[in-house]
Amino acid sequence: MANRRLTRRRLLQLAGAAGASAVAGKVWLDTRPLPANAVSIAVEGPDRVVRSNGVPDHATGAFPNPDCPLRLRPQKHVYRMPASPAVADALRPLGFWEFGVALNGIPLDPAGPHFQGDATSGWQFEVLSPVARPRLGIDDALAHVQPGGAYHYHGLSPMLLRRGPGLLGWAADGFPVLAPLAPSDPLDPASPLVLMKPSYRLRVGRRKTLPGGVHDGTFVEDYELVPGLGHLDEANGRVGLVPGFDRPIYHYFLTEAFPFIPRFHRGTPDPSFGRHSGGPGLAGVPPALRAYRAT
Repeated sequence: MANRRLTRRRLLQLAGAAGASAVAGKVWLDTRPLPANAVSIAVEGPDRVVRSNGVPDHATGAFPNPDCPLRLRPQKHVYRMPASPAVADALRPLGFWEFGVALNGIPLDPAGPHFQGDATSGWQFEVLSPVARPRLGIDDALAHVQPGGAYHYHGLSPMLLRRGPGLLGWAADGFPVLAPLAPSDPLDPASPLVLMKPSYRLRVGRRKTLPGGVHDGTFVEDYELVPGLGHLDEANGRVGLVPGFDRPIYHYFLTEAFPFIPRFHRGTPDPSFGRHSGGPGLAGVPPALRAYRAT
């Protein structure tokens, strides 16, 4: 019988059919079943503590896949945040910190790689853009896997919305993270529910430096803040009444439009969310994006 070149996709198919494992280059293809989702949330002294195994409570895409050649692996997530959060003197840009954690124990981690892996380029890929998303192996839950096997969300996952309106998780600074359908009056929980809209829009015109092209949403910097354009501030949040708190408190929203997951913290994030704060460099830019040039 003639030999056939075994592609990564073919190896995945064979491994799945055999219920076994295979190796393709440096990519480990493993079909062993994952454990069930396990998460606990408790207030311990001054902290709210979220512990999870990093396994989602819903179906995921296939990992590894041709655009995300990493296997989803159980984790030992331990996240701490203040149980009584406070607004800081200044906004803190997210950088490559995890923004927060969902109630199912999966990190909220929106950051994407920089253009050409260069943090000084001034351009960072927006992972959910039409250009970047198909090249990063994002699944229908708006998530994928990073080195080390950690599954994480890059946007408002429809899987999180199964819980309905209300609390979806906690930010690294301790403030609550809510679904985007919320009371129109933040101080009146009985007011009509409306879809929260961010205050960002695409810039007009062309980028003045590489990668060139028009501001089309491929990069985070394609967007600009217009205060008052939507319901929310620069950090995609507002002050109002939130279930579980006896006074108005700052709270964030995950939204259907950019920034999807906030890119700033209003308070002081706990270091437990900064485990990969240095960014991925060129290694984090998939080959299909390394040579990206806009037309």
